[in-house]
Amino acid sequence: MVGLAGLVAAGGLRLTADAPDRAAPAVGTAVASPRDLVEQYCLDCHDNGSKKADLSLEAIMASDVAAHAVAWEKVVKKLRTRQMPPIGEPRPDDATYEAIVTSLETDLDRAAAAHPNPGRPATIRRLTRTEYGNAIRDLLALDVDVSALLPADESSYGFDNVTVGELSPTLLERYLSAAEKISRLAVGRVGRSPGGDTFRVAPDLTQEEHIGGLPLGTRGGTVVSYTFPQDGEYDISIRLRRDRDEKIEGLTEAHEVEVLLDRASVQTFAVQPQRPQASGEPAREADAHLTARLAVRAGPHVLGVTFPKKPSDLPETARQPYQAHFNSYRHPRLQPAIYSVSIVGPLAAGGPGDTPSRRRIFGTRERLPAVESVAARNILGGVMFRAYRRPVTPADLEGPMILYRQGRASGDFDAGIEMALAGVLVSPSFLFRVETDPASLPAGTPYRISDLALASRLSFFLWSSIPDDELLEVAIDGTLRQPAVLERQVRRMLADDRSRALVTNFAAQWLHLRSLEAITPDMRLFPDFDDNLRQAFRQETELFVDSILREDRSALDLLRARYTFLNERLAKHYGIGHVYGSRFRRVALDDASMRGGLLRQGSILTVTSYATRTSPVLRGKWVLDNLLGVPPPAPPPDVPALKDNTVDGRLSGRMRLAEHRQNKACARCHNIIDPVGLSLETFDAVGRRRQVEDGVAIDASGGLPDGRTFTDVTGLEAALLARPELLASTITEKLLTYACGRGVEPSDAPAVRAIVRAAQPNEYRLSSIVLGVVQSEPFQMRTSR
Repeated sequence: MVGLAGLVAAGGLRLTADAPDRAAPAVGTAVASPRDLVEQYCLDCHDNGSKKADLSLEAIMASDVAAHAVAWEKVVKKLRTRQMPPIGEPRPDDATYEAIVTSLETDLDRAAAAHPNPGRPATIRRLTRTEYGNAIRDLLALDVDVSALLPADESSYGFDNVTVGELSPTLLERYLSAAEKISRLAVGRVGRSPGGDTFRVAPDLTQEEHIGGLPLGTRGGTVVSYTFPQDGEYDISIRLRRDRDEKIEGLTEAHEVEVLLDRASVQTFAVQPQRPQASGEPAREADAHLTARLAVRAGPHVLGVTFPKKPSDLPETARQPYQAHFNSYRHPRLQPAIYSVSIVGPLAAGGPGDTPSRRRIFGTRERLPAVESVAARNILGGVMFRAYRRPVTPADLEGPMILYRQGRASGDFDAGIEMALAGVLVSPSFLFRVETDPASLPAGTPYRISDLALASRLSFFLWSSIPDDELLEVAIDGTLRQPAVLERQVRRMLADDRSRALVTNFAAQWLHLRSLEAITPDMRLFPDFDDNLRQAFRQETELFVDSILREDRSALDLLRARYTFLNERLAKHYGIGHVYGSRFRRVALDDASMRGGLLRQGSILTVTSYATRTSPVLRGKWVLDNLLGVPPPAPPPDVPALKDNTVDGRLSGRMRLAEHRQNKACARCHNIIDPVGLSLETFDAVGRRRQVEDGVAIDASGGLPDGRTFTDVTGLEAALLARPELLASTITEKLLTYACGRGVEPSDAPAVRAIVRAAQPNEYRLSSIVLGVVQSEPFQMRTSR
C-alpha cells in the first residue's frame, strides 16, 4: 500500500486500472499531485498547528492511506460532496476533484478488501415496539395496538432500532402485562368480568364529509379494527363531540347515527337537537341513548360509526370556504361529530369461537394427539419455532411446559396453553435478537454470521418482523447465503405485503413522517389545517414511496417523479382541480402544479417548519442530512442561541437569516445550510405555494455546498439529480443503518461505494440498492470482540 505522497507519478495523479466506472481526467488535462493539492487547499486549516475539526493532514500525508483510513474516508466525503475547501475559498476544478477522490477511494477500497471490517452491531438487541407488534401479527395472526401496551423507543442515528439493548424493570413489567393480554386474546379466554376498550377520535378531525374506510353516502365518524375475544354480546357506546361548555357541537337539527359491523349496518339511532329543560338548564345528554348491544362472533372485525350524509350546503362566503371545521370559536362544526366509541364485553360469552389466532396456535384440534401433554408440546413447539426464529430444543420446552401444567391445574387445556404462551412472549429468545461470537475466535476477527442470524437480519430489515417458515427452512438447510438463493428470497420478500414496513417504518423515520403526529400549526395563521390534512400528508408520501418500491423504479424518482397520490382534501390544499372524494388515487402532474417529488410534498415541507412560519434552516438541514448525506455539525456549545427579537422583525426571512450570519460562529454552518432551505421558500409552513411573504416577493434563490446556485425547488432538484451518486449513497447509508441497527462508520464507506456502483447500471433502482445492502459485508458479517 502506498502513502498519499507516493501517489505522485510523473507529475500527475496515479489512477488504478482496476477502479471500474470511474473517469480519469481528460487527455491533456494537467492535474497537480495530491501533495501539492493538500498544501495548496487544505493545510491552512489542517496542518499540525491549526488542526481544525481535529484533523491534521500534515501529520498523515507521508503515511499509507490504509494506516489512516478513518481520516481519509472523512476527507473523501468532504471532497466528494465539495464541502471542502469551504465556499468562498480557492477550490480545484471538477476534474481535479474527481481525480483525487477516485484515487483515494481506490486505495481505500483495496485496503478494505484485504482487511475487512464489517463492524459490530450490538450483541443483544430488543425488538422495537413496531417490530414487537408485527411479530405478534405474524406469530399469532393477531393485530394489537402496541402503542397502548409499550412505550415508544428512543431514536438514535435517525432510527429507533439502534439503541435497544437494555430492558429496564419498568419496561419488563410492561412486556409481562402485554404478554398476558395478548395470550388471553389469542387463545380466546376472558376474565371474570367483561372487559372494555375506548377509542377516541382526534379532536381536530373535521367530520363534515366522507371518511375513508366507511361506506359512500356517509359522512364523518370513525373506523375501528377490533378483535373480539369470544362469541357473545357486546355493548357499543358512542359519545358525540362537545365544546368547552359541554354542549354537543353542530347539533342544530335531527341527525342519525349509524353503527356498522364489517361495513354492514346493524343499528341506527336518531339524535335530536338539545332542548332546554324545565328548570332552564340546557340538556347535555342528547347522546345518552347511543348504546347498541350486538351479537358478534369472536375474531377480528371492523366496527364503523358514522352519520348518513345529508345534502351538502356550502357556507355563504365570498371566498372559498374553509375545509377545517373543528374549532368552536373560529370555524365551528356545522354538524355533530363522533368523540369516542367504547366496546364492552362479552356480556354473554359463548366460547372462543374459530378465530385466525386459534387456528394459528392450535391448528386442527382433531389432528392433535389425544394425550394433552403431548398435544401441548406440539402446539408450543410450533409457536416457539417461529417466535425464537430457530429450531427448538427439549431444554427450550421445559419452562413453557411447566407454565402449561400450572395453568392446566387451575383451568382447562386452553388455560394451560394461555399461560405457556405468555411465557414464550416474555422469553429472551423472543424479545431479543442475540448474535454471539463463535467460541475461541480472536478479538477483532471478522466472521460471517450464521444462516439463521442472517435470516433474522433479513426479515427484520425488509418486514420489521420475524422470518416466515420458508425463510427459516432455507436458513436451516444452510443454503440461504448462496447468492442465487439469497437474491430469490430478497425479491420474494419485497413482493410480499409485509415489505410495506420499508415504507411505514424505515421511510417514515428517514423522512421524519412520524413527526407529523406532533405538528400543530398556529390556527390563527393556518386556520384550514386539521387532522384530515395531517393524515393526508403522510398518506401521500407513504403511497408515493411505496409506488417507487412496488414498481421497481429508480430511487432518483423520489425527486424527479411528476405524479403523486391525492384525495379531494389534499388536492384542494394544493390547488389541483378535478380530484373528488376521500379515496387516494394516483394523479399525473404537469409543471404548473409544482408538485411531484418529495421536496414538493406537504409532509416534508410541514415537518421542516415551525408552527408560525417556515424554517429555511430546518429545511436546509433536512436536505443535507437526508438527501445529500452531509449533516451539518451541531452548534458549538459556546455559541448563544439567537432569538428573532435580536433582528428587525420587518425584514424578510432571507434578510433575517443574512443578519444572523453576521455572527461568525454561526456563519460557518449557516452559509451551507441556509441557501439550501431558502430555495424552498415558495412553499409556506403547511406546504402551500406562495409568491409573496408579508406583501414582498419571495426570493427563492439558493445553492449547494459544492458552490452551484439555482432558483427555487426546480433548481434544487436539478442540482441534486446532476450528481445522482450522492443521493444513492445517502439512501444506501440510511438503509444500511436501519438494516444493521448501528450507525454507519467510515469503515463502511467501501461497502457503500460498492453498493452504489453496482446499482448505477440499473439506474439506481431501489430494489438494487436493497439487494446490495443485503449482499454487503456489514450486513452478512460481524467483528468479534
